[in-house]
Amino acid sequence: MTTAIKTFPVAVSARHIHLSEADLQVLFGPNATLTKEFDLSQPGQFAAKERVSIEGPKGIIHNVRVLGPVRPATQLEVSRTDAMKLGVTPPLRQSGDIDNSAGIKIIHQDKELVIQQGVIIAQAHIHMTEEDAKALEVQNNELVSVEVVSDRPVTFRGVVVRVSNDFSLEMHIDTDEANAGFIEQQAQGKLVKVLS
Repeated sequence: MTTAIKTFPVAVSARHIHLSEADLQVLFGPNATLTKEFDLSQPGQFAAKERVSIEGPKGIIHNVRVLGPVRPATQLEVSRTDAMKLGVTPPLRQSGDIDNSAGIKIIHQDKELVIQQGVIIAQAHIHMTEEDAKALEVQNNELVSVEVVSDRPVTFRGVVVRVSNDFSLEMHIDTDEANAGFIEQQAQGKLVKVLS
């Protein structure tokens, strides 16, 4: 028997980068490994102590946090505001969908590398387990609408449902989305409509 879920946490995801093993070695040296600073809400994911700078045609952003563990391909997630500062045009995508996305230069001290693709603006999404999905009556990759409670309540449409028993129930939005809706960490969201 599933438990009714009235609301779920909404997390604000600031710009960050996931590095491949090969790119980690290039930037931080042979045999480099990520140093965990603290665990993230999703099981097995963590914020590393390592930071990099990212540079585009128009600007540079320093102190970008690396998230672990390493991934098969390097992926940088930025907001639209970040993209404008950098001078790049990343697509709105689900995490992991980086084919034909934007490129960027990544810098750490005197080391740098250029990736030809991997920069995206992450589509708002909800992580959940299979049990959560049953309780909310949604399916993996379904698009839903979510109302977030704040001083300026907003409803996000086209939010992607991502179902895996490796996940913990939580919606992720970027800093632009959060700022527009006066949304702070620990905000709560509720499913209001499933889009056809």
